[in-house]
Amino acid sequence: MASSASRAALSSIPLFHEKLLKSNRILAVCGAGLSAASGLPTFRGAGGLWRNHNAVDLATPEAFDADPGLVWLFYAYRRHMALTAKPNPAHYALAELARKRPGFKCLSQNVDNLHVRANHPSDQLSLLHGSLFTLKCTTCSWKDLYNIADPLCPALAPAAESNPDPTKPLPLLDPAQPLAEIKESELPHCPDCKTELQRPGVVWFGEMLDEDMLDDIEEWIEKEPVDMVLVVGTSSAVYPAAGYAERARTKGRTSVVTVNLEITEEDWGRMRKGDFGFEGDASLLLPELLRPVIGEVKGEEEEEVEG
Repeated sequence: MASSASRAALSSIPLFHEKLLKSNRILAVCGAGLSAASGLPTFRGAGGLWRNHNAVDLATPEAFDADPGLVWLFYAYRRHMALTAKPNPAHYALAELARKRPGFKCLSQNVDNLHVRANHPSDQLSLLHGSLFTLKCTTCSWKDLYNIADPLCPALAPAAESNPDPTKPLPLLDPAQPLAEIKESELPHCPDCKTELQRPGVVWFGEMLDEDMLDDIEEWIEKEPVDMVLVVGTSSAVYPAAGYAERARTKGRTSVVTVNLEITEEDWGRMRKGDFGFEGDASLLLPELLRPVIGEVKGEEEEEVEG
């Protein structure tokens, strides 16, 4: 466990700024906490229920096979929420860091598309778990890389409804309100093979991440020593993202910097000399932490997405 004296050094913004200004090769590993300030639920921990379903249990191929209508309604709701959310200052800060530091690479576990909408340079961004706005066939190779239809089809319209009475739960989210059965024939089907269902282009539990993307990340890490790793909005509990911070560490050179709403005693205890930990809202902390390199972040108005 870090002593009070060392804890002060680990949380020193001036010391962090000194290190940042000397850092050119920077890796960021981002999790759901990054988008929490944009109003998106993390669906993890005690709050990880959706209509009394464990959200993790819905994010599997087996759940989709058993009840594609229910799983699609869950993802249609997440698509709607992500479309109505806006990137927060942390997204813009990371995008600006990418522009100011060509040696910066961001690995994100988030599927909400907010990095892209903050105009993060695409060649410096890897979406580890895919995107809610990519659609693919359950069987053949067909893909639609960017589909923002909301609702995606009439049967999923309840997921895009506004709440008529803010004092009560949205009917879709109220477990006491029965859901109308959605037949497979009412769900989106592949336009190529015509017979199979479309599914969200996200990586479900039990599925492999994209091998080409993983190879690209490994090549980037191996190319040159990494000066700094930013671990933002995640407890690093999901692999392979969990291992990237240590994978990129070069002894005596790399600072691992944790920015999260809560940093556990175990996390503090794992920190080494030269590491940093900043506890709080990433949307407030990151712009301040990165200011010496990126200047003031202007994220109120959404920037145009790169063409």
